[in-house]
Amino acid sequence: MFYRHKLLAIGVAAVLAAYACTSPEDEIVRRTAAAQQKNADGSAAKPDGSAVFRKYCVTCHGADGKLGLNGAKDLSQSLLTPHERVQMVTKGKGLMTPFQEILSPEEIQAVADFTMTMKK
Repeated sequence: MFYRHKLLAIGVAAVLAAYACTSPEDEIVRRTAAAQQKNADGSAAKPDGSAVFRKYCVTCHGADGKLGLNGAKDLSQSLLTPHERVQMVTKGKGLMTPFQEILSPEEIQAVADFTMTMKK
């Protein structure tokens, strides 16, 4: 029994150590690198709203925007304008995470634009 507790403690410590390795500085580097991506012609690459949605939004909204987990709204029936969607993603609401410290403004715009394609 002692060994199980010790093994559990080691596992928890490993998870916490891995989590601690992601610092705010790492996030700044990631955002800067994303902002500096360029197209072949030298213009700034636009973030893929679909990819951002899959990474951050699918858990609650579902792949089709209709899941509704944790009170998430059905994006296929949302009446929010694109600007209102940008504000919602940026500031959050209720249980929805505010993404202003997680995503770049360009990523927020891209995911808001992507959600507009889910409307009926």
